[in-house]
Amino acid sequence: MLELVKEPLPWTQTELEAVLRSQHRRYHHLHPFHARMNSGDLTPTEVRRWVANRFYYQKSIPLKDAAILSNCTDLEVRREWIQRIIDHDGQGDNEGGIEAWLKLGKAVGLSRQELLEDQHVLPGVQYSVDAYVNFCRTKPWIEAVAASLTELFGPDAIRVRLVALEEHYPWIDPAGFDYFRARLHQAPRDAQYALKQVLKHCKTRDSQERAVQALVFKCNLLWSQLEAIEQGDTRPQEG
Repeated sequence: MLELVKEPLPWTQTELEAVLRSQHRRYHHLHPFHARMNSGDLTPTEVRRWVANRFYYQKSIPLKDAAILSNCTDLEVRREWIQRIIDHDGQGDNEGGIEAWLKLGKAVGLSRQELLEDQHVLPGVQYSVDAYVNFCRTKPWIEAVAASLTELFGPDAIRVRLVALEEHYPWIDPAGFDYFRARLHQAPRDAQYALKQVLKHCKTRDSQERAVQALVFKCNLLWSQLEAIEQGDTRPQEG
């Protein structure tokens, strides 16, 4: 006689939020590269490598948000989510996050051309960022929203980073830090809205676990970026 396999009961919203927040231990603020950055131990070359490679991630953010919008059937969510693209691409007097990161590049000695042409982007960084955009194009929109919940952990890491950069890297023009100051206000707003949607739409245990796995995927992606940046370019040089 066949025994019926019972599906696990769904978590309550409180339990799901706790599981999601527990992924904080996977966030890249604990990576050794960030630890060295916060201790003031990075060389100017390492700082420039981080800025150049992180720009590839920054400029891809509107692409992943557009992918989420293209898959989202919820009108109200689309009306809110589109603000993320505006925040990064800019509109009117707001130059946006991408322009702010280009100014950070200038502050550390990288030209706009170097950043816009991806002249220093490492294969590992490109691979991981492209995988994130593809994830958001191909997965259900609520899973892509769940992946964005790394923003729950971002503001605290940004505060520490901002203090460290101002204290330990006086050769960087502080005008380049505007991106981080803006994210201190934007990230908590974005994270709370995304969390509200995940708690609202992920009602079954299966959908809840897929939301958690999406967040784990994003944490691993951010970690792998820093692994590549820490290692640097190991490819044979031309000539």
